[in-house]
This record gives sequence, structure tokens and C-alpha cells, in this order.
Amino acid sequence: MKALVLGGDGFCGWPTVLRLANNGMEVCLVDNLSRRAIDNELGTASLTPIKSIQERVKVASKLFAPITFVRLDVAKDYAGLEKLIRDFGPDAIVQFAEQRAAPYSMIGDEQRRYTVDNNVTGTHNICSAIVNANRDIHLVHLGTMGVYGYTKAFGPIPEGYLDVTINSTGSDASILYPANPGSVYHMTKCLDQLLFQFYNKNWGLRVTDLHQGIVWGVDTVETKLDASLVNRFDYDGVYGTVLNRFISQAANGVPLTIYGTGGQTRAFININDTAECVKLAIENSDFEPDRVRIFNQVAETKRLSDLAEIISNQYGAEISYIENPRKELAENDLEVSNEGLVSLGFSPILLDETLVDDVHTIAAFCKGSFDRGAVLNSPKW
Repeated sequence: MKALVLGGDGFCGWPTVLRLANNGMEVCLVDNLSRRAIDNELGTASLTPIKSIQERVKVASKLFAPITFVRLDVAKDYAGLEKLIRDFGPDAIVQFAEQRAAPYSMIGDEQRRYTVDNNVTGTHNICSAIVNANRDIHLVHLGTMGVYGYTKAFGPIPEGYLDVTINSTGSDASILYPANPGSVYHMTKCLDQLLFQFYNKNWGLRVTDLHQGIVWGVDTVETKLDASLVNRFDYDGVYGTVLNRFISQAANGVPLTIYGTGGQTRAFININDTAECVKLAIENSDFEPDRVRIFNQVAETKRLSDLAEIISNQYGAEISYIENPRKELAENDLEVSNEGLVSLGFSPILLDETLVDDVHTIAAFCKGSFDRGAVLNSPKW
């Protein structure tokens, strides 16, 4: 099986490339290396030292299976994208090539427009190129739980579709869950959904949209095999996910910073499970494409204040409550279905002290790279 992984140099993309190659797939990694450029723009860096993409691919190709790297901007070079799809002939395309941080998308005008231009145009280019290639290619897209918003206004969050009764007719229907984005980044993922619905309706495009929770952890089974394969460890206020940020703060003697009351409940997933779920989606491509297949790629839900207490108790870290820079509910409950991926064999990794300690060990080992000022660099919106 051939897999084209777009955005394969990123935090989620790189471990997924390795997981697919380690499971016998022929992988072509495509990236424009924009995430590395954004590090320079923000004056931040991964806590872990990241090798060049050439070194990464060289080592991975020796350990697993040959991996091809193509430097390409899928949002700007449509002709190159279409040619690559025709030449490589993938069975599946994985779309990671999107600017992934909500805070980055809210920094200012330039970042807002870049996020929309890159994410929406890139995703549309992929859909259009698949149609033009006239192949039954399975598109697997990394979406976000943020498309739903974080309320229980419609009850527990289902997987993409909401069953409703139409009052005027009394008839039943299944509709796309009402979108409620909280940032420009989340808005682009909502727009992605509409693109998929349209291309599925008109051309029968086979799409799996994975609405992922907040990712935590750093290493996977594959990245641990060689120092050149180490994954990114973002801990800053723009790209650092909350649990990884807490752990890095604890490892460096810095108070854990909670936005607002800490009453926000969010869905979480370990980085190992991110790679595994994408693999499962690809391996189970034989489904009837009568509509877009949507899975909630989550393991569990946690309240942020509870997460901070876990880390504080484990490492004796102080907790600091600061003004929330984001426009969001101060507190919310969250109940999420993940039955789809579980039915394919997904067995979620749940938060425990041992796994947290693994991340803490990495953070402590890389203390020399920790920039205290980067932790609170989130913009306000």
C-alpha cells in the first residue's frame, strides 16, 4: 500500500510517517518545512533537538522501509501536487499540511490570512487533484474536536453527524454537527468539512475526517529507536499543547500556568495513538463512500485544573492561575463518542504517572533549551 503524507515533518506528521513505514507501507513524505520557518518567526524552538529532514528520512529509511521526501507547498504548487499524485499513485493521502495552532492563527492579520490561505486552499487543492487524477484515493484528514465547540447544547458529542427531527415536517435527518469554531484555525477545519461534503456528494470522494483531541506526549515506539528520529517537543504558549506545557514547566521549576479558572474540559490523545489511528483509518479504507466518514480521534476527557493537580502532585510544582488570553467558556463539561475508531481496533492510551514521567524525563534532559519567556507568549483574542 502506498501512502502520501502531506505535512510529514510536523509534530503529528513525522511519527505517523514512521508508523506507516514500520508497518510495510511505501511512504512519500511531502512538506514545505514551514513549521521550522515559524520557529524562526516566533523566536522559539522545540525543546528536543530536531535533525534536518534529510537526516531524518535517511535514518528512517534504513530502520524501516525506504521513505521518499518531496519538498512541495500543496497550497501554492497545484501543478506539482497533481503531478506527484499521478506519478506516485498513492492508495491513501494523509492531510497534515495545515497550520495547526489556534494561538498562531490569532496573532494578527498576517497569521490569520496565512492560516486560511494555507489550510483551506491546500485542502481544496488535494481534493481537486484527486478528482483530476481519476483514482479511488482515500483521503485521511487530521481535523480537530474544536469544530464542535465545547458545550453540551446538543448532548454528548457524536462522531460528526447529529440526528435531528425537523419540526416543520416531523421527519428525521442526520446533519453535519453544527460548527462552532473558537479561532481562525478551528474555522479552517470547519471549512474543510464543507469541502469534503461537497466533493463526496459530487464525485464520491472517499474521505475519513479525524476530529482529534489535544495531543500530549513526545515519543512513539518508532521515534525512540534512534536519536535522529526524535519528535518535536513544543512547550511555548503558541504551539505547546497544554499537558506538554505543564510537564515542561514542572521539569524546569516554573509554576504551571492555568488560563482562567482551569474549568475547561478538553479531549486528549497520546501522540502514539495519533499515529496508530491514522494507520487504522488507512488499513480500513474499504468502506462505502456514501458520505464522509468522521471519527472522533480521542482517548479521554480531562478538566485542565485536574491535569495541573496531577502534575503538581507528582512533581511538587506550584500552580499559577493567570488571565485567560482566549475567548472561551470559563467552564464546560464534555462527553465524546469514539466508537468508530474503537470498532477498528483502537485501544486508547490513557494518562498515567509512568507515561507522564517519560515526558518529564525528556523535558528535564533538555532543560538547557527551555526558554521561560516562551511559555507565556500566547496572543490575546
